[in-house]
Amino acid sequence: MSQDIVTVSTAGLTGEFAVITVNNPPVNTIDAGVRAGLSAALDGVEKRSGLKGVLLRCDGSTFFSGADIGEFAGPPKEAEYRALFARFEAFTVPVVVAMHGTVMGGGLEIALACHYRVAAPGTRFGLPEVTLGIIPGAGGTQRMPRLIGVEKTLELVLGAKPVDTDAATSAGFLDAVIAGDLAAGALEYLKALVAEGKGHRRTSERRVDPATATPAIVQRFKEQAAKQYPNRQAPYTAIEAITASVRLPFAHGLTYETELVNQAKLTVESRGAVHVFFAERATRKVPGIPADIRAAQVKQAGVIGAGTMGGGIAICFANAGIPAVIVDASDEGLARGLKVIGQTYDSMVKRGRITEADKAQRMGLITGSLDYASLAIADVVIEAVFESMDLKKTIFAKLDKVVKPDAVLATNTSTLDIELIADAVSRPGNVIGMHFFSPANVMPLLEVVRTRRTSPQTIRTVLEMAKPLRKTPVLARVCYGFIGNRMMEGYAREAEAMVLEGANPREVDGALEAWGMAMGILAVFDMAGIEVGVNVHKANADRFPPDPAYYQADFALYEAGRLGQKNGKGYYRYEPGNRARLDDPEAIAILRARAEKLGIKPCAHTPEEIIERCLYPLLNEGLRILEEGVALRASDIDVVWTSGYGFPRYRGGPMFHADTIGLKTLYDGILKYQARFGPMHWQPAPLLEKLVREGKTLAQWDAEQQKAN
Repeated sequence: MSQDIVTVSTAGLTGEFAVITVNNPPVNTIDAGVRAGLSAALDGVEKRSGLKGVLLRCDGSTFFSGADIGEFAGPPKEAEYRALFARFEAFTVPVVVAMHGTVMGGGLEIALACHYRVAAPGTRFGLPEVTLGIIPGAGGTQRMPRLIGVEKTLELVLGAKPVDTDAATSAGFLDAVIAGDLAAGALEYLKALVAEGKGHRRTSERRVDPATATPAIVQRFKEQAAKQYPNRQAPYTAIEAITASVRLPFAHGLTYETELVNQAKLTVESRGAVHVFFAERATRKVPGIPADIRAAQVKQAGVIGAGTMGGGIAICFANAGIPAVIVDASDEGLARGLKVIGQTYDSMVKRGRITEADKAQRMGLITGSLDYASLAIADVVIEAVFESMDLKKTIFAKLDKVVKPDAVLATNTSTLDIELIADAVSRPGNVIGMHFFSPANVMPLLEVVRTRRTSPQTIRTVLEMAKPLRKTPVLARVCYGFIGNRMMEGYAREAEAMVLEGANPREVDGALEAWGMAMGILAVFDMAGIEVGVNVHKANADRFPPDPAYYQADFALYEAGRLGQKNGKGYYRYEPGNRARLDDPEAIAILRARAEKLGIKPCAHTPEEIIERCLYPLLNEGLRILEEGVALRASDIDVVWTSGYGFPRYRGGPMFHADTIGLKTLYDGILKYQARFGPMHWQPAPLLEKLVREGKTLAQWDAEQQKAN
């Protein structure tokens, strides 16, 4: 098989040039087959007499996209990479590497081992390993500084974002940009080198300029790491490995790099990040759907509601090249929604993300209408109006009369019972939840909620539709709040309880953000609008326990006219045009007054208590969701929270975190707060009790369930 992946051809009048070509679709990962193929190819090339030069290139959409992340869990492979890359570097004739597409991680590292580097226009380069909790482990920390210095290497590695050919050339690790046919141009570049008498140029033999690694420079990057990567060690490990290139001989530097990367792989941040990486790729695997069920083609979309969410959903389709019709109830609402869509695209143009031509093309795919008949040709229609069951059922009844028999009928509801919505149509198998997260055109998560009657093809169609929409789909079953919002309930409940107990909102949010949450929950409420949560809790009052203090912080602020950022006052105060949070004594006084009315006595809260009281209910509810079959697997819950709720990827998601701290720790913590507050909100999930009793981890239980399915 490796022989098919890697081929060798000759060029030149006498075949004096060897061209090694790799084709390992879809993205030319440097997996075991590629490494074996390259090794075999080098066996032959190294023996050739009259060899004058070697060209390494890839077919397909990209040059090597990186190492095989699937090998992270197995035995270390660094020595194998090191030996293979050294063989390219050891040639006594020039070795040119021709790159295109997205050249990441190990893909860039193999290029650094070659003697000359050329690329097609538009190629992107990066060393993003720190985002996976590790460091470049195939020579990158030792070769790159020898080409561009320590300072520029640290900028690239800690920045973790791809750079273009201009930046690569300016930095000094790209020698030329080849317009036109890359393979032919790179070969001509190689021939020209030989004609000019230029020989090999080994990166490993270069010296690192110590002026690029002064104490001031290194300290600056340590400070950057502290701000950019809180609670993580990998950036500091990268700094250590890269700065070691100044003082260590190359061979010793490679050994040190290997030692450090293998240590990094054992950390929670690395295991958590890799766990999420694979979890996101598993969400489309649905047990029980026959393999011959194919997704229907989606060539035309419809959206009901031109508000913030509906407009964002329409943008998702337009960005994917799919025409979308937005139907609204009024001319005013439609005009306002289309204007906001235009402003969104204007912002993207201003930030350089798209061109004016892109904007015009995408805006041309979005049309407005007041007539449901305009949806007659839609392959999917997504309802995105406010949370009213009566309104949604009315809309679905109208859709049932006008859309194609095989069209997907989706609702964007975040809390309502989709089973009841499906009752409004004659084809309940076509009804499904597509819960986008705000802003819909930005947030990657898509909760896909199936009813008992949703057909396998409808499920498959929506899961596949998520790809062009650039969404990460997670399948759930119907329940209040589905996965994410249901788990949010206890998490937010405790945050609100603590501000009634006297904690400053900044204390609560600060502790959560220091722990790793992207935004504290009270700040989230201010951003979303405090009335949103109030309306949900009013509409679902019968679902919640008889606790007079339940979510009363929200209610108190709402009743005082504090809606959050939209009117400049919520848990915090905001200046016009500025989202910076300012502490507000008025908000504190309102919360204190409500607490006194409820008979809640003030008390102090440590950051540890804030974290435990917010996270323990979150993890506990996740275990209930798993046992009830609302989520297919624990990793799906982790994807929901890392993709849609700001849970830190380096902690692996809430279910991964539960195993990290230990289920016994979680169980004992819940009982600790039960003894303090009573069992109303503090009752261990049955699955948690079971696993603690049996001494099993959640990962073990989940693996057993997946095997059974």
